Amino acid sequence: MKNKVVIAFMTMVMAGTLLFGGCGESPNAGSQDSRTATENTALQTETGEETKETENSDQAAADKVAALIDAIYVQERTDDTDAQCKAAKEAWDALTDAQKELVEGENADPDYFGRDTGDASKDDPRNQDDIGENEILVVSFGTSFNDSRVSDIKGIEDALQEANPDWSVRRAFTAQIIINHIQARDGECIDNMDQALERAVKNGVKNLVVQPTHLMHGAEYDELMEEVNAYQDKFESVKVAEPLLGEVGSDASAVNSDKEAVAKAITAKAVETAGYDSLDAAKEDGTAFVFMGHGTSHTAKVSYSQMQAQMKNLGYENVFIGTVEGEPEDTACEAVIDAVSKAGYKNIVLRPLMVVAGDHANNDMAGDDEDSWKSMFTASGKFERIDTQIAGLGEIDAIQQLYVAHTAAVMK
Repeated sequence: MKNKVVIAFMTMVMAGTLLFGGCGESPNAGSQDSRTATENTALQTETGEETKETENSDQAAADKVAALIDAIYVQERTDDTDAQCKAAKEAWDALTDAQKELVEGENADPDYFGRDTGDASKDDPRNQDDIGENEILVVSFGTSFNDSRVSDIKGIEDALQEANPDWSVRRAFTAQIIINHIQARDGECIDNMDQALERAVKNGVKNLVVQPTHLMHGAEYDELMEEVNAYQDKFESVKVAEPLLGEVGSDASAVNSDKEAVAKAITAKAVETAGYDSLDAAKEDGTAFVFMGHGTSHTAKVSYSQMQAQMKNLGYENVFIGTVEGEPEDTACEAVIDAVSKAGYKNIVLRPLMVVAGDHANNDMAGDDEDSWKSMFTASGKFERIDTQIAGLGEIDAIQQLYVAHTAAVMK
């Protein structure tokens, strides 16, 4: 009987061993693992789909903002412009930080709303009514760089107002693209030419003096004159003052008192900012100053060559003039690099030959992209040091006073 019990017990043990399997696993372990893997695969698929859906949603939101920005990146103001500017900013504010980085359109990018260019509240759009009978309308291309707009454009306007306390100084920008940018991003409304002239008419202005802050008699100046001429019969008198460099002149060697005054003022400021006691001291140190203008295909492009001639006439051997557009050809970056290198200078100071230090100064001149002037001068391997001075001409007191003199000249 005892043996039968033992045999029965051993049979149960062996059966249990077969039932629960060996190597630490139960016989159901394989099916359990298989079920878990299936669930994991399903979970991963679901998670991947959710991630893709989120990414698509993020991109769709960013694309919507890009389209709204592109819609106001235009040179014509319409009845819908105000609403479009508001909609673009509201849509941008609704984006997450990650979505903002995805904004990319024909002209749109994260910098349109996201770049910090200074405090717009320090500016004065000068679009007030109650002008009186006498108005000085200061017309600029404009800039969306707030700090530069305050120091350069407002600096000139303030100087004109101080010099003419009995006149109302008002502002107009010719670039609607910039006007829209400022309005959408900062809520600051600046008049375009038509709005400013209509404001003057409605306010009963009798005597209108237009002072362009443009550098020369170029395409923008021509467009300005067309708009002013359309309003000639709306005022008792309309006078347009000279742009910064005055009359263009017949050839590359033609200079005038305006170009001489500008050459002296901008060089003195650049030398001072660079920490030298004089231009000669900079020359002895192997330093050259390169002023970068915009350039133009307009016949007024000879003004840049004239500025180089003016520097030569003043004996400023280590001062060079260049342009972003490379028009005239001898002002292209490669040509300037070659000229400065052949002259033996090893240290370079880049500074804009522009009224405002805006996009061209910050990006085309001093930016980190490989096609910026700073990068190209560095890549040439011909120089030991390249410094940049991001400052517009408009903040220089001597330049402001030159505009004041131009305004006074037409008032006489």
